Amino acid sequence: MNERTLRALEFNEILTRLKEYAISDKTKQQINIEMFQTLEADVIKTLNEVDDALTMLRYRPVEMAGIQDITAYVKRAKIGSVLTVNELLAIKQMLNRKDTLIGVFNEFYDKEIELETLSHYERALPTERSLYNRIVETVDETGVLDHASSTLLSIRKKISREEAGIRTRLNDIMRKHSKKLSDSLVTMRNNRYVLPVKADAQGEIKGIIHDVSTSGLTVYIEPMAIVEISNKIQHLREDEKNEVSKILAELTGLVAEHEYDLLQIDEVLHIFDLIFAKAKYGMSYKGTIPAIGEDERIHLVNAFHPLIDINQVVKNDIFVDRDTKGVIITGPNTGGKTVTIKTIGLSVMMAQCGIPIPALDGSRLRLFESIYADIGDEQSIEQSLSTFSSHLTNIADILNRVDEKSLVILDELGAGTDPEEGAALAISILEFLLDRHVTVISTTHYPELKSFSYGRTNTINASMEFDLTTLSPTYRLLMGIPGKSNAFEISEKLGLNRGVIDRARALSGRDNYEINEMIGALERHTTLARDNELETERLLKNVEILKQELEDYKEKFEREKNAMIEAAEEKANEIIKESEQKAKDIIDELELMKTLGADSIEQHKLIEAKKSLSDSYYHKDIKKDVKNVVEETLNVGDEVDVLTYGQKGVVIDIEGNDISVQMGIIKMKVKKDELKKRKQEKKKAPTLKRVSRMNVSNSLDLRGERYEDAMIRLDRYLDQVVLSNLTEVEIIHGKGTGALQKGVQQHLKRHSKVAKFRGGLPSEGGFGVTIVTMK
Repeated sequence: MNERTLRALEFNEILTRLKEYAISDKTKQQINIEMFQTLEADVIKTLNEVDDALTMLRYRPVEMAGIQDITAYVKRAKIGSVLTVNELLAIKQMLNRKDTLIGVFNEFYDKEIELETLSHYERALPTERSLYNRIVETVDETGVLDHASSTLLSIRKKISREEAGIRTRLNDIMRKHSKKLSDSLVTMRNNRYVLPVKADAQGEIKGIIHDVSTSGLTVYIEPMAIVEISNKIQHLREDEKNEVSKILAELTGLVAEHEYDLLQIDEVLHIFDLIFAKAKYGMSYKGTIPAIGEDERIHLVNAFHPLIDINQVVKNDIFVDRDTKGVIITGPNTGGKTVTIKTIGLSVMMAQCGIPIPALDGSRLRLFESIYADIGDEQSIEQSLSTFSSHLTNIADILNRVDEKSLVILDELGAGTDPEEGAALAISILEFLLDRHVTVISTTHYPELKSFSYGRTNTINASMEFDLTTLSPTYRLLMGIPGKSNAFEISEKLGLNRGVIDRARALSGRDNYEINEMIGALERHTTLARDNELETERLLKNVEILKQELEDYKEKFEREKNAMIEAAEEKANEIIKESEQKAKDIIDELELMKTLGADSIEQHKLIEAKKSLSDSYYHKDIKKDVKNVVEETLNVGDEVDVLTYGQKGVVIDIEGNDISVQMGIIKMKVKKDELKKRKQEKKKAPTLKRVSRMNVSNSLDLRGERYEDAMIRLDRYLDQVVLSNLTEVEIIHGKGTGALQKGVQQHLKRHSKVAKFRGGLPSEGGFGVTIVTMK
């Protein structure tokens, strides 16, 4: 890579703009071509760091103000040189920025936002704050603070008192000799208080002359009455200066003690400054992070030149597969060829420097160890070289440097000389590069190069689209299609004589005409394919968004489920511990009874103890407080309604007021007033009663129901659904702990009329709903 390549691709301008987003001069010096990396792991790491910074910036601004190079200050402190107030303030600003950044990262950690690459740097920052606190207590922008030491405070108070005394004395003298003064202001000369006395009255005020005005009309005199006080103040100022030096020396010593931490902070903050400068610059043109080296493709999605206004630039899809080494772009002048090849070169260079590329997400790039470009008019006046000679000199140098890991970008290859010879030379140069497996992207006007790629499997054609309706380029790149000549069509639209145009077509040959027709058809099909591709990408993006939403929902469900399981396990452990303690208390009580002399423990005591332990279990009461006010005469075999449980049953035994009832697989003994005898119906021929769909809702809401009540309502509802001929219904059970959902689905598995069921989609209520399909 040489300086001419950087100029040709305008990469120097990219670096200049990037520097505007850096804070420290040290960072700005690091922004140069040396950022260009060639190892895949290094490039991916750098891009991932910038990607993390982009993530943070999308959530909130991240300030870098206050970052500057403090390494020289720390090293001076280490060798015993006393730091100045400004140097200490620079260290304070770095420490403050460090603490602020740690706070910003903690905000992201609290939101569970992963910053895998940047968190590594943040965790390397020391959190100790004693040096920062000491600097804040000692100095500010005005100098060393009064309270930096008790001695300094005492000295400054004495100076203030003495200065107040001087002002009082001077004011008295000014009132007494006001007519002898050229001005009624006290001023300073040689760090001494003086009065501006008229030259012709200087002998009338005793004192020391410290200065004379330029005109000679004013003499600045220190009255003898304040000389002694001024001398005292001078001594106090010397004491103050010595104390300040002592304080700064002590603070400098503390800086030296923190040498390692400060150098670590300086290194990390400058890394952050560079990373966030890249991210902020990338956001200015909506840049993205490409995939690198996965399949050695070049695939730029909606790529554009980053130095052109993003609202005006035309964006192109550029695709070069792994087996393609050469791309030959044809098209009219000012059609966008040069901008397109610069966009490719810049995208590669920016990515390998860790700068977001000017393209949409999903872009991919292969890595190169070197990039060379020959673009534009590089005529050399000093060497008296023509445009052709200048380009050829540069290309010759490129051919001597390149290898299979190089990217070469050539604009108007072979131009500036005889067309026939230029075309032959261009083909020869391309063959030289391609035979050495060099990746080359070239633009050309020569028709001979359109057919060149058809004889090579590793080369493809491309062209810049031209709109014949408006007679202007669209600046859109058409991959796989060579550019066709539009001279006849343009001439016809501009009103050239039809006979002249027909004669020109005849002279150009039938083959050329058919080739142009074929290219035109390819352009139309490519335009249609591009439109279809855009629509497909839009639909795919929507599907991916929906997929991500479902995955996020599933992940959230799993987290909540695991949290509930953990909570239930903890609760169960607590209950077990309580029960163990109750059992221990009962055993201790029994042991105590034995020790008190009880020869045998009464049976009712054991029963009471056992009941006390049994009562520690949690019982969920499903029994309803419902009584039958009618006195029923019951016999074994009678069908009854068990009112307290809302179930049907059959009487299987009668013992006075205690009735044993068979309810399905459950046998239970209940009181007689809890039963209601069912009416015996005469048997009829079986009929199928249909219930109008209008009378049964297609959804059942069980939220808030107790488990047993919910199962009863569900069973009744499914019976009504069967009778109503509904094919699909929804059961709303909510998310909650998941117990009700599990119970509903287990019941549905056993029901003979349920064909299948599934969880609801996000639009249907998600995991809070089960969709049931009936047989």
